[in-house]
Amino acid sequence: MTQTPADNAYARKPWLSLYDPGIPTTQTREHADMLGLFRSALADRAAPALIYFDAEISYGELDAMSDALAVWMTAQGTVAGDRVTIILQNTPHFVIAMVAAWKIGAIPTPANPMYRRDELAKLFTDSTPRVIVAHDDHAPTVLEGLAKAGLTAAVLSVSGHDFQSRDDARVLTGRRPVPAGTTDFQAALAAHKGRAPPPHTPAPDDLGLLLYTSGTTGQPKGAMLRHSGMAFTSQIFRDWGPVPAGSSILGIAPLFHITGIIAHVGVAFSAKAPLILFYRFEPSLVLDTIRERRPTFTGGAITAFNALMNAPGVSPADFASFDGLMSGGAPIAPALADAIEERLGQAIFPAYGMTETTSPTHIGPRRRRPPVDPATGALSIGIPIQDTEAMIAGDDGQPLPPGEIGEVWMRGPQIMAGYWNKPEQTAEALYDGWMRSGDVGFMDPEGWFYLVDRKKDMISASGFKVWPREVEDVLIAHPAVREAAVIGEPDAYRGETVKAFVSFTPGQTATLEEITAFCRERLASYKVPRRIEVIDELPKTLTGKIQRVELRKPAG
Repeated sequence: MTQTPADNAYARKPWLSLYDPGIPTTQTREHADMLGLFRSALADRAAPALIYFDAEISYGELDAMSDALAVWMTAQGTVAGDRVTIILQNTPHFVIAMVAAWKIGAIPTPANPMYRRDELAKLFTDSTPRVIVAHDDHAPTVLEGLAKAGLTAAVLSVSGHDFQSRDDARVLTGRRPVPAGTTDFQAALAAHKGRAPPPHTPAPDDLGLLLYTSGTTGQPKGAMLRHSGMAFTSQIFRDWGPVPAGSSILGIAPLFHITGIIAHVGVAFSAKAPLILFYRFEPSLVLDTIRERRPTFTGGAITAFNALMNAPGVSPADFASFDGLMSGGAPIAPALADAIEERLGQAIFPAYGMTETTSPTHIGPRRRRPPVDPATGALSIGIPIQDTEAMIAGDDGQPLPPGEIGEVWMRGPQIMAGYWNKPEQTAEALYDGWMRSGDVGFMDPEGWFYLVDRKKDMISASGFKVWPREVEDVLIAHPAVREAAVIGEPDAYRGETVKAFVSFTPGQTATLEEITAFCRERLASYKVPRRIEVIDELPKTLTGKIQRVELRKPAG
């Protein structure tokens, strides 16, 4: 691999001419770290910071509670650089614990609350946490995971009844007993109420987050994300949203995912706005929250908007408070984007990034509709944001001309420092500051970027390349199909053949012959699925990504 030449289409950044009016070509960074971003929102301590069911927690209350928790963490021996693992759904405790960790220089390490003992043991072995914050009904599993890893840590137990009362945001009624071996979250706050840790200001290159990848491409790896990169992307989302003063943010993405942390928590702090939380995503609950609270901005997986589009009783009036919906995490089928806009009355604007890039490297300008490439049928993922380089690289690491398909590479202030305890994997992913995404795509002459698929998911059918995303986009365009996923299946004659999994839109159905005929009209014969299986729900991560790896597993 050699150094990429400076004189190429990507170095000239044709996408800058596509920026919306008012979006500068370089960012004036308001804050160098996430704690500074939070403290800027304390200009109005009475303003709501978190809204959770019937309760509101002000920025001043969030500051005081995170102070008390930071003092408790210090009493457990937590020092700068230690890991604080947060294994929670979207509750106020998550934000309190994250800010508390920042206040003493510790590193928040979110984890999926669906993880079981063995999954937790692997994560604990790698990250060696000092403090763990978990739901009370999950705490016994957490303790089992610690024991299997041969580690000890202070475990805080969170009750689902906290922070739900309009009259008292700290109601303690209806609580389950605190699990043995844990400390009650509220008791920890009460023990140190009114106290604050010594003042601390993170350095820009300090780690503000250790976030494990979803594992869809293999063993989960901990991405080391800098404070400066987190503050940068939080401001980017706010400005490109845009999320002006007076906005409110709907937290539909899990807070243990990079989208939830940056596009929800980070944007709320940057805009000095309230973040609306509701434990976890459930379409009817989300719709009730939207109707009551009238939020103005959100970002989430396209599967979440697909679910909302298909929720009973939904109408464009429900979403009238929004000015567009931002979606990332996976390529968006053009037919699905059109259907969502028709049903919800809001256009979908793409964003693209990874855990390793602290969320966005590309966003679709709000005043331009993302184009659809006529050759591949792909909807653009947007254009590179300020101070971010992007290119399409060939196997030799050299930039390919516009229109040619290769791997998407990105470089900028948001790129991770590396993978925790994994120097070899870090060296594979990073080259001269460039993040090698593993995604295959191309750039058109104007500067719009498009994804074709993941490198590892390419199917070789009789020697022909088949990208699953292209077939999935055609399947989703069928009026009866709600979701689709395509994988390669071993075939004695062709080497691999195309297999599709589909779920139907509520109230609609189609025969497999009808779906096959629909595909034959729109795809070359070698791309048409040889087998189609109908299932009720496609397997997904909690962040909404369809898990092709699960579909490849043998039945049973």
